[in-house]
Amino acid sequence: MTTPLHLFEGFGIELEYMLVDVNTLDVLPLSDRVLHAVTGTYEPEVEMGDIAWSNELVLHVIELKTNGPAPSLLGLPSAFTAQVGHINRLLAPLQGCLMPSAMHPWMQPQRDMRLWPHAYSPVYEAFNRIFSCQGHGWANLQSVHLNLPFADDTEFGRLHAAIRLLLPIMPALAASSPILEGGPSGFLDTRMEMYRSNAKRIPSVSGKVIPEPAFTKHDYEQTILQPLYRDIAPHDPEGILQYEWLNARGAIARFDRSAIEIRVLDVQECPLADLAICAAIVEVLKALMAERWCTLQSQQAWPVEPLYTLLLQTIQHGEQAIITDGDYLRAFGCPDVTRITTGEFWQYLCDQTHLTQGDTPWAAPLQTILHQGPLARRLLRALGTAPTPHRLQTVYRTLCDCLATCTMFTDGVS
Repeated sequence: MTTPLHLFEGFGIELEYMLVDVNTLDVLPLSDRVLHAVTGTYEPEVEMGDIAWSNELVLHVIELKTNGPAPSLLGLPSAFTAQVGHINRLLAPLQGCLMPSAMHPWMQPQRDMRLWPHAYSPVYEAFNRIFSCQGHGWANLQSVHLNLPFADDTEFGRLHAAIRLLLPIMPALAASSPILEGGPSGFLDTRMEMYRSNAKRIPSVSGKVIPEPAFTKHDYEQTILQPLYRDIAPHDPEGILQYEWLNARGAIARFDRSAIEIRVLDVQECPLADLAICAAIVEVLKALMAERWCTLQSQQAWPVEPLYTLLLQTIQHGEQAIITDGDYLRAFGCPDVTRITTGEFWQYLCDQTHLTQGDTPWAAPLQTILHQGPLARRLLRALGTAPTPHRLQTVYRTLCDCLATCTMFTDGVS
């Protein structure tokens, strides 16, 4: 049996990308052929050294992930970028390439969605039967998952408390999905807006995205998992879905691997941006868990509702969402401010943790995000208020180039 890692001794990173036609940028449902090109079979996962590739629910998405916990975030941008290049080379004869950002800007799921049909397909078929996956909330969502380990109940309780507190403002850095079916959706993080209601037939699947205050394995199972399993059981008599991964909150406990998986992060234009955001989250979580600004007891006392209210504002407005909750600001050592945007607040947190200073690889990408806004804001500026199909193609083709070269997308896009 593998000994569980202690807090911040390892990092699991998962990045999801769309497969698109290189000429039209329409979704290209060929992830099974990419995996088959490596193994000669339709296995759902391929190990490629430190990085693994795997299938997802739909055929136009492929996931790249650390092959087990990585001891550091350093070096991962180049490792992921190398695998992006490998997949793009496999896609080239199929007239395809990978495209980043959290939602395809003009996909119509009712027309374009294709479920993964090979191994593990009974799970996807069960999801489709119960929730109807031919919608954006299932078929058009590309995210980053950040997995952080805990060794025991005490570490779980501390980590879960800190993550719950920081979760509502994470989309202010990570929102990358402002476009839906060819036009601005009104949300900077449309993916999260869709995600939070995609299982509304059984509300306990995602709850209110912010996890309930549960700080031991026993309490978590009693408060979150067992009610969820009871609610899904009449729809899932064979028990296909009754596992921890059914839980669709914005951060979920994975006791099977002694980690908490953060799920509210949109995938960015390149792995450097994704890993910089993950680094920022990690450093702020470390400060919270060291009780730098407030006690563990006060962190664990936060109910769901005020955190959920702030999350909804951040999903819609990104870095321009306004924080007026004095208790929330004081929890991060910011007592003398009564009104601040989430973007300004992240600047404060990055200054507090020295993330944008020195020669770390995270300083430059975080400066871009903090000064120009999250990718969603940069996309909206590049596209204009009423983007034409040609403009959408031009801008999202630039995103494909950013992914291939591990380059930040900036306001200077032509």
